[in-house]
Amino acid sequence: MRKGILSLTAAASLLTFGLAACGNDGGTTAAPEGAASASGDAGAKAAGKVGVILPDSKSSARWETADRKYLEEAFKSAGIAYDIQNAQGDKTQFQTIADQMITNGATVLMIANLDSGTGKAVLDKAKSQGVATIDYDRLTLGGGAAYYVSFDNTKVGTLQGEGLVKCLTDKKADKPIIAELNGSPTDNNATLFKNGYDGVLKPKYDSKEYVKGPDQSVPDWDNAQAGTIFEQMLTEQPKIAGVLAANDGLGNAAITVLKKQKLNGKVPVTGQDATVQGLQNILAGDQCMTVYKAIKKEADAASQLAIALAKGEKPAATGSVKDTESNADVPAVLLDPQAIYLDNVKDVVADGYVTKDELCTGEFADKCTEAGIQ
Repeated sequence: MRKGILSLTAAASLLTFGLAACGNDGGTTAAPEGAASASGDAGAKAAGKVGVILPDSKSSARWETADRKYLEEAFKSAGIAYDIQNAQGDKTQFQTIADQMITNGATVLMIANLDSGTGKAVLDKAKSQGVATIDYDRLTLGGGAAYYVSFDNTKVGTLQGEGLVKCLTDKKADKPIIAELNGSPTDNNATLFKNGYDGVLKPKYDSKEYVKGPDQSVPDWDNAQAGTIFEQMLTEQPKIAGVLAANDGLGNAAITVLKKQKLNGKVPVTGQDATVQGLQNILAGDQCMTVYKAIKKEADAASQLAIALAKGEKPAATGSVKDTESNADVPAVLLDPQAIYLDNVKDVVADGYVTKDELCTGEFADKCTEAGIQ
């Protein structure tokens, strides 16, 4: 996958709209009241409407706490009508929301799919109605979206693999047995993450430096199922010495099980998303690292594309990714992830992704001070 750099045509002026927001099945909508441009040109063409479908709020807190917020801010700032809804993990609801958005006049549809099958059906319907399409965060295999905006997800996995190696090296682990707790098998990102960390871990297995232990995917990134799965892993292999968990939620599920055996802090666990919970686990010494993806940058890149499309422009993305199902090259914007350990948790706070008030509560106040969090 190659890193993409977005090139957009800047609009000469922004449209001024009155915005009204209301909730609808986990959604937020805002509609324009006027069609005059900020320069007073009454002949200016009104922009279209952007529909955004987020996948859930269960697999990761980011979708509601970060993505929704940043996308809303961008659309409001540009004076673009928008409708953001969350399918809450329901594939039928995902399709229903898409149909409603198209019926209600969306000219651009941005989706973070639940799986490629559902995503493709939605994208096909949108394209048949002349609606521009963007895959957000997750590539819909075979979906043929006009654009894809995400992070370099193979690199995310590489950082996780390298992180686990670093943490095991720090502990001077000898031939550690590694458990892999992978993301949802229906999420293409989970496949890319695994490609990344397996690229780091497989040579360790091949050289007998590490021992490959249980390796299992977690349906729908479900944290409760992850706990059950990891408990079974630990029962079958009590000497697990490292856990490659694909995100912070799965990592916390493993940590909860490890705590029961008084193994938390002794067995390194990885994560992803730099959630408050994940960062607190790092501060506590129970999680060795996470991967920070600056969601604002992702949301801003995607919203710039959507805004340009809504204004009838044809933005260009200089990067692309290969759709492994259709073999097509999808125009893409790929952003860089960052590995986060105890010594740079403060970077996530400094970037504004989480606040000190959120992170440094109760028992974590002193730990935040020790970690240099201002």
